[in-house]
Amino acid sequence: MIQQRNGERRVHMPKFEESSKVALAADVPGPATEQPLLAVDDLTVKIGTRVLLQGVSFTLSPGEFCGLIGENGAGKTTLLRSLVGTQPSPHGCVKVCGFPPSRARGMVGYVPQKINFAPDLPLRVCDLVQLGCDGHRLGPRWFSRKSSEAVSRALAAVGAEQFAKQRIGELSGGQQQRAVIAHALARQPRLLLLDEPLANLDFKSANELARLLGHLTREHGIAVLITAHDMNPLLSLMDRVVYLAGGRAACGSVEEVIQSESLSRLYGYPVAVIKHSGRIMIVPDTEGPQPDEACYMEPSNGRNRERITK
Repeated sequence: MIQQRNGERRVHMPKFEESSKVALAADVPGPATEQPLLAVDDLTVKIGTRVLLQGVSFTLSPGEFCGLIGENGAGKTTLLRSLVGTQPSPHGCVKVCGFPPSRARGMVGYVPQKINFAPDLPLRVCDLVQLGCDGHRLGPRWFSRKSSEAVSRALAAVGAEQFAKQRIGELSGGQQQRAVIAHALARQPRLLLLDEPLANLDFKSANELARLLGHLTREHGIAVLITAHDMNPLLSLMDRVVYLAGGRAACGSVEEVIQSESLSRLYGYPVAVIKHSGRIMIVPDTEGPQPDEACYMEPSNGRNRERITK
């Protein structure tokens, strides 16, 4: 639970009775608690001569909800892969609880972009979540009481108990996303990384999933870093924003980053931040046609637009 005291933001992990819910964040020994859970310092990633990320720096604390924003090709997935240690970087530093990604994999849950499950795949939701507990091990699996309890906790955390025995390929898109998030939660991570989890979901499912992720941060103290093409369902949940453009990043609160001045500096040309019916649009500040892809793009008839200014 997150509490404010004398201007200081603190996260208190809830205690539960043994027969009730159990906190999802694992009690993993680590450095002093005043250190950030995730620290990215001057991260640079190159493939050949192409620079994908340049000098990206930000921190994330327990219980914080952070949106990773940027157009397609901006480097969002590359950054997530750097955080889990699958994308090497020639310069910069990434630490999770004070450890490099290679030593912190048990503390990080990762949900990649949309996974396509065949309708006839003989894999139930509970089996998928069980793989999150022991899928890294070879040989026969013994379903201990401890692992069964971990599966039950993860399913309950995402509200997937009712379809736990169904085949994963038979579920709706929203149910499948809940299942893969439960898979990532099974090992009780401290940091949850999600790559476009709202993609291809209808409006209702996207908002329900957004509320679920917000609940995980508030109730369990898990830090969440999420990428999305349309961040509007997440605006009320986000504590911080990392906005990527041209390999560079602007980091801070929503109010600090999502405004014309900071985004214009990041893009290198004038950018307009427009508010319309409670939604936000980010478009080039020109009279010409808008690009096909723009963050937060929502249908609009062009009337009643209000520009956000500082």
